[in-house]
Amino acid sequence: MKLLQQMCEVHAPSGEEFAMTEFLLNYISRNQKEWKIQPTLHYGDGFQDNIIMVFGTPTTAIFSHLDSIGFTVKYNNEIVKIGGPVTTEGIELVGEDSKGKIEGKIIKKEEGLFIDFDREIDRGTSLTFKVNFRDTKNFVQSCYMDNRLGVWNALEVAKTLENGIIAFSSWEEHGGGSVGYLGKFIQEKYGVNQALISDITWVTEGVQHGKGCAISLRDSGIPRKSYVNRIVEIAKQSNIPFQLEVENAGGSDGNDLQKSDYPWDWCFVGPPENNVHSPDEKVHKTDIQCMVDLYKVLLKEL
Repeated sequence: MKLLQQMCEVHAPSGEEFAMTEFLLNYISRNQKEWKIQPTLHYGDGFQDNIIMVFGTPTTAIFSHLDSIGFTVKYNNEIVKIGGPVTTEGIELVGEDSKGKIEGKIIKKEEGLFIDFDREIDRGTSLTFKVNFRDTKNFVQSCYMDNRLGVWNALEVAKTLENGIIAFSSWEEHGGGSVGYLGKFIQEKYGVNQALISDITWVTEGVQHGKGCAISLRDSGIPRKSYVNRIVEIAKQSNIPFQLEVENAGGSDGNDLQKSDYPWDWCFVGPPENNVHSPDEKVHKTDIQCMVDLYKVLLKEL
């Protein structure tokens, strides 16, 4: 959980993923010698702030987005949303501009949202929720579990992964777009056309804390049924607890894969959280463990 906390504290809203990219490249450089297979890395020119790791002879790719929600400073300390963050008055935001560190609370006026700060902030400065990471017996709670926990899961899987691809993507919280060209590269170079989306979903009346990782049968996107059925059958055979999710809203990198010009099969597999897109996102540790265990099995069997 220390690694997860470190990642939650990285300031990397949509469009500024470079801080997470640097963090991950440093982490991979330090730790990959301990992994079962040392991956081939693709990043830098032509990949923007994304990273692709290739292990062995892959048949399946994990997609996990690096970015978080947040805010952009407009004029006179007005703020506009990056993605869909909660905007409750009094929530603490942090950031940094050319004049130094920024910390202030959201205030609401008739003309819009603002940050309460004692000077005018540089236009275009990004702000994120102030981190309050809580690690208890059964839960982990913090802003940006979505999707630093999805990234953390991918890194856990990487330790023992023999054959597979892990793609860290950008902009998911604010419209996506990067997985189209990442998917193109993966299919053209490695011939892989099936994906798992390592991300975080919602606690609902049908998906609860502590009952296992959620396999999404659909959200705003509808994955190919035959592929999802294979995943569900593998999960059943594994005896790892899981829950089936059916929603009509929400989306992920899977939606962008489906809309791309390449034939991707995809399925969202991730733990549920409550207090979505707030400073208090909360995930049960049982569901986290089930996620890691299920991904390891799926990467072997698919």
